[in-house]
Amino acid sequence: MFGGKQVVVCGYGDVGKGCAEALRGQGCIVYITEVDPICALQAAMNGFRVVRLAEVIRTVDVVVSATGNKHVVTRDHMNRMKNGCILCNMGHAISEIDVSSLHTPEMTWQHVRSQVDHIIWPDGKMIILLAEGRLVNLSCSTVSSFVVSVASSTQALALIELFSSPGRYKSDVYLLPKKMGESIKFD
Repeated sequence: MFGGKQVVVCGYGDVGKGCAEALRGQGCIVYITEVDPICALQAAMNGFRVVRLAEVIRTVDVVVSATGNKHVVTRDHMNRMKNGCILCNMGHAISEIDVSSLHTPEMTWQHVRSQVDHIIWPDGKMIILLAEGRLVNLSCSTVSSFVVSVASSTQALALIELFSSPGRYKSDVYLLPKKMGESIKFD
């Protein structure tokens, strides 16, 4: 189903890396867009072709945004996508895809099924928008509530630790102590 499809993943942070590797594992031809030079270098060193979105937007079959930034995929990009292109967001912000620009009188929205909409241009071109531009990895996920509960509990414990220890942590990235993760009750 994915083999041979051309996909562009916007962003090569943790989410973008995982997405790109998974798509490559499914046989896709994966391009990466990345504004951070270090992340772009990592993508290139991992065997991905680093491009500008404008270079590939007319030819790719799937566009995945995974940056956490606003309007990564603009109306101009969507206007230039090929017919049938699939568009989704796996990043940290609902505004990565400029979905609001598609809510105009000349555009037709066709709800196909849960989390899948066809956006049809006046000339008949259609793109497939997943989860209305919301985070597809959460909106369309079949991950059990147990997994989400464990992840959320871990995040809550980390926030409690930060709040109850003012001045202890500098502005940096820290691994959670093993004891903190072990303290989550599974019953």
